[in-house]
Amino acid sequence: MQASTHLIKGNLEVKISKRRDLPCFREFKERKSTLTRNLCIRRGSICSGLSSGAVSMGAELARARDNVESVARSLIKFRSVKAQASGGDVEDLAPINPHETSTGTVLPFVGVACLGAILFGYHLGVVNGALDYLSKDLGIAQNAVMQGITLLAAAAVGSFTGGALADKFGRTRTFQLDAIPLIIGAVLTAIAQNVQTMIIGCLLAGIGIGITSAIVPLYISEISPTDIRGALGSVNQLFICIGILAALVAGLPLSRSPLFFYRWRGMFGLAVIPSILLALGMTYSPESPRWLFQQGKISEAEKSIGTLYGKERVPEVMYELRTAGQGSTEPEAGWIDLFSKRYWKVVSVGAALFFFQQFAGINAVVYYSTAVFRSAGIASDVAASALVGASNVFGTVIASSLMDRQGRKSLLITSFSGMGASMLLLSLSFTWKVLAPYSGILAVVGTVLYVLSFSLGAGPVPALLLPEIFASRIRAKAVALSLCMHWISNFVIGLYFLSVVDKFGISVVYLVFAAVCLLAVLFMAGNVVETKGRSLEEIELALNPTT
Repeated sequence: MQASTHLIKGNLEVKISKRRDLPCFREFKERKSTLTRNLCIRRGSICSGLSSGAVSMGAELARARDNVESVARSLIKFRSVKAQASGGDVEDLAPINPHETSTGTVLPFVGVACLGAILFGYHLGVVNGALDYLSKDLGIAQNAVMQGITLLAAAAVGSFTGGALADKFGRTRTFQLDAIPLIIGAVLTAIAQNVQTMIIGCLLAGIGIGITSAIVPLYISEISPTDIRGALGSVNQLFICIGILAALVAGLPLSRSPLFFYRWRGMFGLAVIPSILLALGMTYSPESPRWLFQQGKISEAEKSIGTLYGKERVPEVMYELRTAGQGSTEPEAGWIDLFSKRYWKVVSVGAALFFFQQFAGINAVVYYSTAVFRSAGIASDVAASALVGASNVFGTVIASSLMDRQGRKSLLITSFSGMGASMLLLSLSFTWKVLAPYSGILAVVGTVLYVLSFSLGAGPVPALLLPEIFASRIRAKAVALSLCMHWISNFVIGLYFLSVVDKFGISVVYLVFAAVCLLAVLFMAGNVVETKGRSLEEIELALNPTT
């Protein structure tokens, strides 16, 4: 009863300044006055407004709660319509409920999920680090590129299926299922004696990291408290970078001595350890309360909320879920629903984010970084890769601290602007004769600035923003579809980049990347909404007021 009383009192104190003349707020004031007379709440005690001889306390509280929820719905609808009519973004809305400090903690469970992000980065990095050694050992130098291409193609398939699995089995169970191809793929690549076994192992590992790429940001976003969701969501990208660096460190012995010629098998085999830890960790991690509520598992959702945020937050979070109408009013969305008039605009924004992320040239810059650093006199491939990797990690750490203060949209625009300027600098350093004496230094500066700019926004924000802007009934599938665009774009660039460079030259290609960055800035300024400081339910009601 105390929890219900606290909930009613908290929602009666909705801030309505500067809108008192509007009918919606006059209605709220009248209802608040009526509720105050019938339900006098002072310092936690219930006064004479509740007549125990007439109506039971439970029925009166239920009616009061229904009235308050009705008023809150009217206010939410009014704010959503106002934001749309004025062309405003989600930032035009005020939060419905105050987000109190929770006594629960999500950090251990975010850490478990980030094992998937580490595997994502590690599998990408380990192929590049061991490619020369394994191709010579297995005698498959002519097929060396196939490992990388197979990994990317399989990842596209995995990301596409990850959404359906997450909707059907839940987030934590999907993580556990995903550990199966990750473990088998790591074992097969480690023991491969021929190209066929290596390709099958890369195929399974690719499917595994594809699923991981979809469900890690989804799970983190759904379990994170609103006030730190941006920081925790960007941790995903940070751990991807850490995974890539871990693969580099694991490959250091290969570059030092031929005695470690067969160490590449151990590099692939190491991926088994975090895969097992991921499966075991998810056994003890709470399921997403939003998915549980959508499935009608109310008691389990309340238990999950208590574990994540503390028992005192259960009424508040459950109220937000009921207000958004998740799971109770509409069936789960199918793939065809993503292309309906209702959802296509927001789904297209998600796909465009990853399209711009990849075609802005990040993989090209990383691929060419070794050659760029050699032109500046840095002969060590390891040093070049370490500098790029360190820049990426450093920028991602800065982005994590700014995500919930500056907002997602502003970081995206700043990031792509910096990437475009860096691409222009890189292009000019290769073509302008006046810059020829400084071309090496300028190329290194341009590369480092590009990677820093990427890590400030274009890297971490898309995977964080997608689960925030998608409605609950399409969230998992829409995230999976957008990640599929990521892997397809990555695959296309990896397949055709070198041939395009051979035909047109790296300077022209960098100019094209700079133009893509400019288009990205214009697109995001006009289509991306700000989501900082809003619960997923508030964002959903703003972007989909008909739900």
